[in-house]
Amino acid sequence: MGGLAAADFFTVEVLTMRGLVRYVVFFVMKLKTRHVAIAGITHQPDETWMTQVARNLTAAGDGFLHGMHHIILDRDPLYTATFRRLLRDGGVTPLVLPAWSPNLNAYAERFVESVKSECLDRMVLLGEGHLRAAVREFVHHYHEERPHQGLGNELIAPSTTVIGTGQMNCRERLGGLLKFYYREAA
Repeated sequence: MGGLAAADFFTVEVLTMRGLVRYVVFFVMKLKTRHVAIAGITHQPDETWMTQVARNLTAAGDGFLHGMHHIILDRDPLYTATFRRLLRDGGVTPLVLPAWSPNLNAYAERFVESVKSECLDRMVLLGEGHLRAAVREFVHHYHEERPHQGLGNELIAPSTTVIGTGQMNCRERLGGLLKFYYREAA
């Protein structure tokens, strides 16, 4: 049985040599596991970019949507007919939400709130590379170190399964912005 995924965008203001530039981050989440993939980051989203994103997401064998049967999409015009057709051709049926219904994509909206409030809103991003690094580090933190209330306060993909009784340690990301506390094995 295939699963259900959700997709959404969020924007981030980035300081570049050209001034302040708004970037669009597109992500997809597998709802059962809350596993997230950043499908693309660009300052000029268009149909060509979205077409390539759809191809990457549905690539045979290793596309993030492999094994998913449905994907929740809002009514953003970037979800073009070509984008939706490529998803269907890859075996994923787009479920387009009614207008003005953010609560119907609540898991994706919660991820946006988390990445912004816990990370991106606390940084002055200097260029696209800095944005990509910050988003990548947050996603690693989100999967490996951040407990998820909807999953019984478990980690999505813990990097260690050792539950120690030794000294308490702290692992930091992004200069201490993101922290993970753990105990060493005794």
